Amino acid sequence: MKPWKKIAIGAGAVVLLAIIVGITVHQSGKNVVTVQTGKVQRQDLSSVVSASGEIKPKTYVNIGANAYGKITHLYVKEGDHVKKGQLLAQLENVQSTADVSANQASVQAAETDAIAAEAALNTSDADLLRAQADYARNKLDWGRAQNLFKDGLISKSDFDSRQNAWATADSGLVQAKDRVAQAKAQKDSADRHVAQARANLTRVADVLLKTTYAAPYDGVITSLPVREGESVVIGIQNALGSILMTLADMSVITAEVKVDETDIVNVHLGQPAEVSIDAIPKKVFHGTVSEIGDNAIVRSTGVATSQQTTASEEAKDFKVVVTVTDPPQDLRPGLSTTAKITTASRSSVLAIPIQALSVRTTAQLEQEKSTPGSVHAAAPSPKETAPRNGNSKDPKQDVQGVFVIRNKKAEFVPITTGITGTSDIEVLDGLKDGDEVITGSYKVLRTLRSGSSVKIDNSVPKKEDESS
Repeated sequence: MKPWKKIAIGAGAVVLLAIIVGITVHQSGKNVVTVQTGKVQRQDLSSVVSASGEIKPKTYVNIGANAYGKITHLYVKEGDHVKKGQLLAQLENVQSTADVSANQASVQAAETDAIAAEAALNTSDADLLRAQADYARNKLDWGRAQNLFKDGLISKSDFDSRQNAWATADSGLVQAKDRVAQAKAQKDSADRHVAQARANLTRVADVLLKTTYAAPYDGVITSLPVREGESVVIGIQNALGSILMTLADMSVITAEVKVDETDIVNVHLGQPAEVSIDAIPKKVFHGTVSEIGDNAIVRSTGVATSQQTTASEEAKDFKVVVTVTDPPQDLRPGLSTTAKITTASRSSVLAIPIQALSVRTTAQLEQEKSTPGSVHAAAPSPKETAPRNGNSKDPKQDVQGVFVIRNKKAEFVPITTGITGTSDIEVLDGLKDGDEVITGSYKVLRTLRSGSSVKIDNSVPKKEDESS
């Protein structure tokens, strides 16, 4: 055989072999999935609930009008710091002052009448004592006269005179007793007039006092919606009265936030929180949960469910109050704030990225066991994702797990999870430190089947892989 024929045959064999190898590689590549992975490692993990709201003082009061009238003086302005008892505002009080003066005079007059009635009672008591003495003396004279008249020692006219004197003394005693009773009644009436006058004085003095407004405690005037010369009215029934100003005790500052109903079960009193304020960027303040609301608040209306007559399927929140332990000096009520409440903390626990979690049904896992090595599976059908009934043998039962790289293949491993951090989740059972789990892409994780061959590529994933 000629040399050129040998060379041609050898070249053909090499080309044929290359084609066979290429076809083999191409066919094997069809069953290999490119994935991103992450390591199971120990780390400190914290579960955080984030909620937004506004800054509020723990104690504040809306000082409302207690009387109708015109504002004559405002002694403070918005933002002023005031002390307890400091005068804040004054309403017109001409009529109230006149009423107090008139009733003070009435009290004095009634007290004078009471003194006169008491003197009259004392005089009547003295007259009664004198009448009793006259009665006793004339009764004795009348007794002696009876004995003397029997013995014929006195005349009939003398006897009759002593008898009449005794009768006169008896009548005088009765009159003296009646005058005493009358004086006592007049004294009681005078005392009641005094009590009535004092009660009226207390009433008009209270009306006068309500025209003056003083600070109930130390604080800051956070709102002053009125001006001097305006008229204010008191509230009646369901109509609110005029609000003169709002006084806030800024010594204790809170962040009042609304926590989603799905997170409120994890929030408890005393849990630490980090508070950020929109008006003070790049600064984090600290606090603790001091109050948790019991009534749900409808998110769209802000109305508590207890105040609604019908049930609502809308999203709901719960009010949570975080007391700030290190508030800044220039903090103002109403500032927007965000509180990050740490609901649980774990040290040195096994954790994986949250995106590594996958859910498969029992039926899917059984199918994958029977047909290992398949690369992709169709998206779960509606029947496969039907609600689970709690039976562990139910083919529709959801199983939570991750895909672990073992011998260059993806193996689905069911796991038990614990607390959830910002980007990682605690693993309680199913994995060990150092295991390599598949974290993406989302499209691959959704369709990947256990036993599929995989190729690891931890470079930045393509946008088309991240979508879907």
